[in-house]
Amino acid sequence: MHVADPQSRTDATRREILALLLASLACIFILTLGLVETRASGVAGFSIRQLLFAALATGAAGLGITILWYMLRRARLAIRRAETEAASLRRHLTTAEAIVKAEPQVLVFWEQGQPLKVVSHTLTSVAGLPENQKEFLRFGQWLDTDSAEALKQGLDALFADGRPFNLLLKTVAGGHLEADGRAAGARAVLRMRDVAGYKRDLIKIIDQHRQLARDIRSSRALLNALPMPVWLKSPSGKIVWVNKAYVAAVDAADEAEVREQQIELLESRQRAALEPHIAKRETVIKRMPLIVGGVVKPHDVITVPLEDTIASAAIDVTALETAQGELDRQIEAYDRTLDRVSSAVAIFGPDQRLSFFNVAYQRLWDLDREWLESSPSDSEILDRLRETSRLPAIVNYRDWKAKLLACYQTAAMLEDWWHLPDGRMLRVVVEPRPDGGVTHLFDDVTERYALESRYNALIGVQRETLDNLKEGVAVFATNGRLKLSNSAFASIWRLPRQVLEGEPHIDEIIRHACERFENRRTWMRISRAVTAISDHRDSVEGQMVRPDGSVIDFSAVPLPDGATLVTFADVTASKRIERALAERNEALVEADRLKSQFISHVSYELRTPLTNIIGFSELLSSPRAGELNQKQREYVSDISSSSKTLLSIIDDILDFATLEAGAVELKLARVDVRHVLDSAILGVRERASRARLTLDIAVADDAVDFVADEARVRQIIYNLLSNAVGFSKPGDTVKVTCWRENGMVVFSVEDQGIGIPKDLQHRIFERFESRSFGSKHRGVGLGLSIAKKLVELHGGTMQLESEPGRGTRVTVRFPEVTAKLTVAEAMAAQA
Repeated sequence: MHVADPQSRTDATRREILALLLASLACIFILTLGLVETRASGVAGFSIRQLLFAALATGAAGLGITILWYMLRRARLAIRRAETEAASLRRHLTTAEAIVKAEPQVLVFWEQGQPLKVVSHTLTSVAGLPENQKEFLRFGQWLDTDSAEALKQGLDALFADGRPFNLLLKTVAGGHLEADGRAAGARAVLRMRDVAGYKRDLIKIIDQHRQLARDIRSSRALLNALPMPVWLKSPSGKIVWVNKAYVAAVDAADEAEVREQQIELLESRQRAALEPHIAKRETVIKRMPLIVGGVVKPHDVITVPLEDTIASAAIDVTALETAQGELDRQIEAYDRTLDRVSSAVAIFGPDQRLSFFNVAYQRLWDLDREWLESSPSDSEILDRLRETSRLPAIVNYRDWKAKLLACYQTAAMLEDWWHLPDGRMLRVVVEPRPDGGVTHLFDDVTERYALESRYNALIGVQRETLDNLKEGVAVFATNGRLKLSNSAFASIWRLPRQVLEGEPHIDEIIRHACERFENRRTWMRISRAVTAISDHRDSVEGQMVRPDGSVIDFSAVPLPDGATLVTFADVTASKRIERALAERNEALVEADRLKSQFISHVSYELRTPLTNIIGFSELLSSPRAGELNQKQREYVSDISSSSKTLLSIIDDILDFATLEAGAVELKLARVDVRHVLDSAILGVRERASRARLTLDIAVADDAVDFVADEARVRQIIYNLLSNAVGFSKPGDTVKVTCWRENGMVVFSVEDQGIGIPKDLQHRIFERFESRSFGSKHRGVGLGLSIAKKLVELHGGTMQLESEPGRGTRVTVRFPEVTAKLTVAEAMAAQA
């Protein structure tokens, strides 16, 4: 349909209005003439003015009616034309939309001063292309970095200069699409379509090219950063690329000079030695002397023939050869030293073959030296020694031999004593080596063992004799220190065992003995008899009457070796025996208290140096203190572990001393059952894991919390768990359960270990009662004793059930009465 031009329609409208106006004016003029003629003819009652006004009013009304009619007519015509144009535009829009949607694509429209707008989005075949319009316009989120940057530059040029572009883009998900940007005046259109046909292949090639370019750049950057010369050659032998280290090695200005002049690092004879391997396409590593920086240094030259390139590198091994030479010299000195020691030494490599033996080893077993130098295996040597009847008499030789050879796999040190058929006794130590081999050490201790046996027998006889004497006997050396004493001596003066074991001075013993007898003059006589320096030494005798009523005879007799024998005999009448026994009992209680105080004091004094040891061992382990070798790290680790173990023992002793003194105050609070169990189990989890144990934990639903001292409850459960783990066998299960029963919160720890004999169960909670019962676990003997005292301090009970071979179960019951109170009420109740 033809649509008139708007300007033409406006001109036509103006002409029609002008014609109507002229027609109205003509009507008014004609009507006015008529009225004038009527007046002239004698029409009465109207003046000329009135007639003119009437004519004008009539003309104006007619003109208004005419204009109104005309406007209504024009409006109807305009409506009909608008409806016709709208229908035409809708048909054109439908056609345009059909054309746009006919091809899968994304159209983005931009107009100056307006944001980007997605006009059409029918593309769904590209992986990683967002369907949401807002997400689509965030190009940097779904396009890879390079594609997003390229699209940004293209859009900037399009919007600024109207410069069109055509790009192949890649999404983060690996999809590909084509972006085409075009400008039309102050507007721009971005069209994105799927890539198909040769363009898809082209973009894959471009991606591969980019990846290969990145790989080449990174590889060459890495090779340039290496301190060793690296170079690439063509199959014809021409240098095509070298790194910076190569340029420096040949004293060239840059890589271009090396390629232009073909400056070789290897000499012609060295290159000739490599050519046969290159011709066979073999990778070759050869040690060659190269001139680098004017100095000849040994290098390991590595040459790798590839399809169209020959890659080579030269590694400086000067330090390695120097270290190897120093190592060889150290080994020779070490071998010479071992040949001069009396202990027999044999070193076996990871293949279990003899790699070194000293002269003492060859003499000990009287084996042929040539045969030993042929590097026989450890098993072959044992078999030959058994054939010649030089090994101990073993019932099951196969198992004994397997145990000895197992050190290669377990890497555990083995120490054994061999009684040879010829009467000799050997101390055998099998020490694992870092390289997987072992070192055998054989010490002939026959004479030493015989001497020790005779000496121990003599000492045992003397000790037994002295201990069965009623008189107290003490022998002091020339320096005044105690060398020997019997139990009667300690009993008479109530001396603690710790004092006697430390070889105390006579003055220290007098200081302890003054608690029983304070006569300084008498003690000075005994002290002078022991410590006096004189050619003529006299005996000293006398009698003491102690404040307790007992009478002690004493005697100090000089011995031929300069020592002094001091004896004390209790000669109190028999009628005073009963009272003496009572006083002795009180003295024992006092001695026990003193011992506890002494243990507590010593434990406190040991904590500070132990804490320092642990701190310095951790400091040594830290890289800030300097690098340690493997052996040093092992030593530091052993120091730290042993110190922490000793610190734990001291803490137990302090806890026990505090409990004995009645100085423990419970800090009552609401205790979460599961939390306290997790905290206690955390302390033994590593030990249980090393022992391959399974921890089975069961908590009843109603066992939630109760009021107690959380730290002490955790200590109790930890001690029970530690004991259960220590006496369990690998693969066993340790069960931990908790429930409520008759107003009590009950914890149970059960193991499947070796159990405790019935006759020893009543002593298991005594202090310092530590027995291994055939296991490897051995402690101080305070854990269960401390746990029992802490449970009783809470008002609870501890019960032990055990059967040899079937395990042990320890049940702890805490009262839950205070669990219904608040923490403040519980603390008030405790007070």
